[in-house]
Amino acid sequence: LARGEHAFGAMFFEFFSPGIPQIAKNAGAEFVLFDMEHAGTDIGLMKQMFALCRGLDLVPMVRVPTTQYHFIARMLDLGAMGIMVPMVESKAQAEMIVSSTRYPPLGYRGAAFGVAQDDYQGGDINEKIAAIHERTFVICQIETAVGLKNVEEIAKVDGVDCLWLGHFDLTNFMGIPAQFNNTKYLAAVKKIVATARKYKRAAGFMAADEKWASEYVEHGFNIIATGLDSGLLQNAMSRLIGGMREQVASGKSALKKGK
Repeated sequence: LARGEHAFGAMFFEFFSPGIPQIAKNAGAEFVLFDMEHAGTDIGLMKQMFALCRGLDLVPMVRVPTTQYHFIARMLDLGAMGIMVPMVESKAQAEMIVSSTRYPPLGYRGAAFGVAQDDYQGGDINEKIAAIHERTFVICQIETAVGLKNVEEIAKVDGVDCLWLGHFDLTNFMGIPAQFNNTKYLAAVKKIVATARKYKRAAGFMAADEKWASEYVEHGFNIIATGLDSGLLQNAMSRLIGGMREQVASGKSALKKGK
């Protein structure tokens, strides 16, 4: 992403079983993004999911419920390598988010070493801090009219790595719920991508299916997560079950004609 290339992964709202990280990796995911805003997941479960990504060359990230230090810093202590924060609306908010991910003098994150984030290992603290700062990926979601208005000020903040389009919420706050072909919404999409490129930030999106994925790659988004996980499973099941029913119905019809 730092080179302007693409990264593809998966976002999970419903499925948090031990095999999920390996399944995502086998599917080609480079990262997994676990939701805490809408999914009702707890902190202990998130710690387990981050640990299950270890050794898989799979980057664990999490969307925290809100802009609070104790959500952001705590998730990093537990092993998350990326933080997504919903409804970011101002430069001050973006600065607070980044500061929560950085140790002094760059921020005010409290020190906890020899814990989950560094695999309970010893070592030089200065080297650890540098490595943690380098790897931590900070995502600001642009999903309100205010956030869209201030997107450039948000993108300017040093330490913000990604502007992530929250498409459903953005249309809601713009007064055009789910109107994803509305010219106002499409102009907003263009603005977010252009701002990300201007300030060398990644542009992120969650795609529900192949059509959405293709369209938003074309829009210029370069980090895309598949999701909703429940929807992907439901759609795959629906196609399979529907196909079997069609086959059975066709067979019955052919049998009647044969008679």
